Amino acid sequence: MLLRAENLTVRRDGRAIVDGVDLEVRRGEFVGLIGPNGAGKTTLLKAAIGLLPATGSVHLQESPLESLKAVERACRVAFLPQDHEIAWPVKVRHVVALGRQPWRERGAVGDFAGGQIIAEAMARMGVDAFADRAADTLSGGERARVLIARALAQATPLLVADEPVAGLDPAHQIGLMEVFYSLLREGRSVLVSLHDLGLAARWCTRVVVLDQGRIIADGTPERVLTPENLRRVYGVEAYFGHADGGPLVMPTRLSQK
Repeated sequence: MLLRAENLTVRRDGRAIVDGVDLEVRRGEFVGLIGPNGAGKTTLLKAAIGLLPATGSVHLQESPLESLKAVERACRVAFLPQDHEIAWPVKVRHVVALGRQPWRERGAVGDFAGGQIIAEAMARMGVDAFADRAADTLSGGERARVLIARALAQATPLLVADEPVAGLDPAHQIGLMEVFYSLLREGRSVLVSLHDLGLAARWCTRVVVLDQGRIIADGTPERVLTPENLRRVYGVEAYFGHADGGPLVMPTRLSQK
């Protein structure tokens, strides 16, 4: 088990933003966390890896989260936030190389594999062609890809990403899903929040639906992404189909009230 959260609760101003959530991520899973705006997805992701105070318990690879030093946690889980800003004129290759910092701090004999891992991460995200450009001169989509490459370079068993496709064009969205899915073959796992139900249906091995801070559905895309659940959570009707061997889900209109 890479991540196990039990009765995880986050309160703000006396209100439960995340309310008694139980969530597990096993090795080799691509878990999509979906839900409407304000459902608590970002809060849940951050609380599950110790970036927000919460009650309940969390284990990373069977170790209690509170027992892990920051560098140990960073060697077990990488986090990609929604914010894609890069404020300093740092070369792209140096931004990606920051993903190796936990391993440099932890290893007594150096990060001998780091150079190759950094190069592979940049190639995977197609940012190697502008490795020497200043990251703050890139477009929003390019910056997003650089920061994803940094998370990949961290080479952790679990990668957690908050709306990673935001700002990417369709080709790069699909390319990113392919990259994430390829990590499963390496025994790694991915937990991502998504608004695109079509991407969740097509690429995720499991979909978790969060609404008003609580999990209301958890299972395969076919079992979770149903007309009833989409009406209940989003208030929409959708087209369901198959193409190229995979499922299609496309919201089409608001449900009748």
